[in-house]
Amino acid sequence: MSYHHLALAAKDMTAIHEFYEGIMGFELVKVEIAPVMGGGWGKHFFYRMDGDDSRFIAFWELNDTPGQDDYAYDLNEAAKTPQGTNHYSFSVDTPEELASWRKKWNAAGLDVLEIDHNWCHSVYTRDPNGNMVEFCLTTGSFTEADRERALAALDEREMKASPPPAKMQQWLAKDA
Repeated sequence: MSYHHLALAAKDMTAIHEFYEGIMGFELVKVEIAPVMGGGWGKHFFYRMDGDDSRFIAFWELNDTPGQDDYAYDLNEAAKTPQGTNHYSFSVDTPEELASWRKKWNAAGLDVLEIDHNWCHSVYTRDPNGNMVEFCLTTGSFTEADRERALAALDEREMKASPPPAKMQQWLAKDA
């Protein structure tokens, strides 16, 4: 089972469109315009990912909704959690594809953080809402020991840190 779509509110729909279609390459294929629960109305824009008509990322442009001047569009700001805690990740299949996203983001003027987590390798940037977006390549496999460690961590109340990342590098757009 996979998800059908992830829906987020957009601070600036034009900037969101430029990022998700212009940079990410997701295709805007549908909009639903309707009243919003609680008052006001919205435009719900759906972007198809990888030409797959069953997987989308969607954004709400909200209009005339109560309290909209106080909305926080960055998921971590809204939840009052540390930056990067709430984020969304897209899958890649090869190291070359991962590197191409880093280069594409830098060329678009975006800073990129690259981390080799020892079992997956990721590149991160931020979208126009301030949300962290990730592309991730699984590079390892999972053992019974990994599962046992994860299960034990459910009950732990003190930090027992994982091994540090094999690599962590910041790629600034100005240096690209």
